[in-house]
Amino acid sequence: MASSALKTGFWSRRHHLDRMSLKELVGAYFQYPAIIAYLGGAAIMAGVYAWYPATAVQTVTAIAVAVLLFPVVWYVLHRWVLHGSWMYKIAPMAATWKRIHYDHHQDPNHLEVLFGGLHTTIPTVALATLPIGYAIGGIGGAAAAFGTGLVQTAVNEFCHCIQHLGYTPKNKWLLAMKQRHMAHHFHDESGNYGITNFWWDRLGGTFYAKVGDRRKSPTVFNLGYTPEVARRWPRVAELSGGVATGHPSTRIRN
Repeated sequence: MASSALKTGFWSRRHHLDRMSLKELVGAYFQYPAIIAYLGGAAIMAGVYAWYPATAVQTVTAIAVAVLLFPVVWYVLHRWVLHGSWMYKIAPMAATWKRIHYDHHQDPNHLEVLFGGLHTTIPTVALATLPIGYAIGGIGGAAAAFGTGLVQTAVNEFCHCIQHLGYTPKNKWLLAMKQRHMAHHFHDESGNYGITNFWWDRLGGTFYAKVGDRRKSPTVFNLGYTPEVARRWPRVAELSGGVATGHPSTRIRN
């Protein structure tokens, strides 16, 4: 659910990317608390690095490893955690799953639930980057790797937002990236887990270039959390006021 910080000012009302311009998105993006936290955290890591610098080779290596790790970690988490069927079965984790992914698939263009939750993203980025960065270059290497991961997270979030804007990119690469992600949300959620990088989808056998390559999934909007499943594991339904069905455009938006 949205934090109290989002209840005032710009975030006192809901925003949907299919109704926004790029200019409006940029303004919203830089006002969002999570994005401010990612960029602020990266600035703090730059300060830590300046205080405890690593060598040039260590720094470049730590940054390169962080860059290479990002799409791997995202693919693993997106495929087996966010699209897994285990989190909603554990009552204390049901609210987290609902917030970080179920709500996004229920209404893919709803901006407030598109952004990840700080309580899950920052620990994940830290676990993926700090140990290996420290092993490469001590405190400075850890700061370089963690700061890189935070910047990548912010960039990934912006690219994710762009893919949900109601426009058709002129650039072929951007168009293909958008089409693959839209297929993940509106055709078959069991593929195209990448946001900007689909190499791991290809390696993992989950890539599809055209919607015609697969049958339309009946669980593309509910991730398998159907009314029947909700009767056995009701926590997400209780938090959501029921189980929404059908295409998001057919539902009433508050």
